[in-house]
Amino acid sequence: MTDLNFPDHEFLTVRELAELLRLKERKIYDLAASGEVPCSRATGKLLFPAGEIRAWLNRAKSGGATTTITDRPQILLGSHDPLLDWAIRQSRSGLATYFDGSMDGLERFTKGEGIATGLHLHDGRLGTWNITAVQRMAASQNAVLIQFASRQRGLVYREGVGELSRLQDLTALRLVPRQPGSGTDRLLRDLAADAEVDLDAIPTTDVARSEDEAVEHVRRGAADVTFGLESVAQGYGLRFTPIVKEEFALLVDRKAWFEAGFQTFLSYCQTDAFAKRAASLGGYDVSSFGTVAWNA
Repeated sequence: MTDLNFPDHEFLTVRELAELLRLKERKIYDLAASGEVPCSRATGKLLFPAGEIRAWLNRAKSGGATTTITDRPQILLGSHDPLLDWAIRQSRSGLATYFDGSMDGLERFTKGEGIATGLHLHDGRLGTWNITAVQRMAASQNAVLIQFASRQRGLVYREGVGELSRLQDLTALRLVPRQPGSGTDRLLRDLAADAEVDLDAIPTTDVARSEDEAVEHVRRGAADVTFGLESVAQGYGLRFTPIVKEEFALLVDRKAWFEAGFQTFLSYCQTDAFAKRAASLGGYDVSSFGTVAWNA
């Protein structure tokens, strides 16, 4: 099935998918209605993400039925967040973590590699957070998107580089970049483009793959600045200039939501201890924790 001739655009129509699978269009509608095939609805039309259709076909059994993800590993994927990381450990929920960026987590989640994923993906056109990416990539998942926290992100820098007040001040400073596909890298590039800042002209260090690693580079003098979180800047005793308030959310598998591990974690995040930790770190607002932002 992997050698089918896919169109070169991102979404397939009902007719294109029917032709691809050599099925009647009526059958495609039936598959979509039953949830057996990944799809989304836009302006009243059914559209089928080509990447997810490929993955769906690759999971197909020889008889043609798809393999349903029944037992996701108890892993929380996606973007690294210090408060989230702390809460998972403190709750003693037994959940494991694999944090390597928002896009990596979202892709792994759609493959069933974890029960939830942390996201902070901005849609500059709509001015919204996370929903656009989830609708585009995970519309076929039996999942719910909930708010975790609002966070202050900006310029984290060391003494001796002068006062930084805007992105344009990055010029001639050595920057710690984040990995491509991370919410931080994508957001910085969008904001830099709006501010007419050429990031490719700015000297950089090696890529940092977590919030703490990026700020640690600055603390030990390997770089002058990074685009990081206020909470981490405070923890390392560095200076901070706020640039944007971002929304960090969790996309959670609906079945896993009711399992013991995630329920233990969820309950802990509603305690006074969690709220006090968020306040002590600085830069967090957890008043909307648990609010549903999107429901499959």
